[in-house]
Amino acid sequence: MRRLPAHWHLTHEDSVVDQQNISREGAAFALPRWEFITICAGLMALNALAIDIMLPGLQEIGSSLGVTNENHRQYVISAYFAGMAAALLFYGPLSDRFGRRPPLIFGLAVYILAAIGAVFAPTFETLLAMRAIQGVGAASTRVIAVSMVRDRFGGRAMAEVMSLIFMVFMIIPVLAPNIGQIVMLFSTWHMIFAVMAAIAFGIALWTFIRMPETQHPEDRRSIELRSILQGFGIVLSNRISLGYTLASTIIFGALFGFINSAQQVYVGIYDLGVWFPIVFAAIAGMMALSSFLNSRLVGRFGMRRLSHGALVGFILVSTIWLLWSLTGPVPLPVFLVLFAIAMFQFGWIGSNFNAIAMEPLGHIAGTASSIQGFLQTLGGGLIGAYIGQQFDGTVTPLAAGFAGVGIAGLAMVLIAESGKLFHSHSAPPSSGKASGGH
Repeated sequence: MRRLPAHWHLTHEDSVVDQQNISREGAAFALPRWEFITICAGLMALNALAIDIMLPGLQEIGSSLGVTNENHRQYVISAYFAGMAAALLFYGPLSDRFGRRPPLIFGLAVYILAAIGAVFAPTFETLLAMRAIQGVGAASTRVIAVSMVRDRFGGRAMAEVMSLIFMVFMIIPVLAPNIGQIVMLFSTWHMIFAVMAAIAFGIALWTFIRMPETQHPEDRRSIELRSILQGFGIVLSNRISLGYTLASTIIFGALFGFINSAQQVYVGIYDLGVWFPIVFAAIAGMMALSSFLNSRLVGRFGMRRLSHGALVGFILVSTIWLLWSLTGPVPLPVFLVLFAIAMFQFGWIGSNFNAIAMEPLGHIAGTASSIQGFLQTLGGGLIGAYIGQQFDGTVTPLAAGFAGVGIAGLAMVLIAESGKLFHSHSAPPSSGKASGGH
């Protein structure tokens, strides 16, 4: 059994779950821990890549394909999320039945082919179709990467690993807009999708060669409708899991809203021009730093204390930002400071909320990740699309969206925790097998 890190001080919160699931990691798993984390991060980063690398090219895409309404350019992002949300519910049950590798490789192939198809899209409608199909493929990486982590880790161990994955994942928003900007300097927006396909192919090849099957044989579930519905029922009836899933869904809506309107804010309001990717990368770097610190602190302070404190801070900073914007234009330095603080706290919310939501559902990890990913992507995407479409030439709609989702997310956490915050979970949910359906 792998020993717990020396800096961990387990009291009540998920100590039983940690010990049970760390033992499942097993010495027989041949892939080094660093490589496992890097591959999972790379798989999840393909989602960020599909969005962030093309942000510098949205204006040219709109001009090239005859999009007259500048807000409609955001549909290139919304179509991707729509395709992903539509497919998320399928990959979980498939991965619980056939293992993680086959559905993952299939999804990666779809992602790559759709990116290649987008290179040759003659109309905006065709491009949106390719983006939706690309989202269908990307759904496999979202569901199965989290499932593979849950196969090997649980409790605070999972929160630590997810923080490290999120840290590596955030390198993509740091690099991708700059890559997109460089591509735009030497070519057209079409080449952005070619670069996207090439990067995805490299990650897919590494995964195919090196990543072994992570699902435990005893956790295989039937793909019959009754078994699938039973798995859905287990996930949706767990108050802790559902509450934190809904909370993260709402909070992620703020991130999606910003991504949808990032080009309009940075270039349209603050006239950053070619500096847009650099500023975008700096904010992403703050989130990466936050994730790294979370990985070091979660063992000592626990997932709930860190994430609840970050959520309260997120609300306070967003409210200050909103009130400032209502009094007049927000100067760029003030905007960047407040936004960076909010995003820093976002880094503590995301990985911990996901780990808490997955904690009681280890033996149906694929189905659980599928449902959680579906709710987060569809719900967060819709919230984000609404926030983005409210853009009016100021940062007020974005600030209002951030404050609003923070308050709504806090309400979901209070429901999940029966009105208590900042406490250790004294009765860890059982990580035993769900009955039936195996």
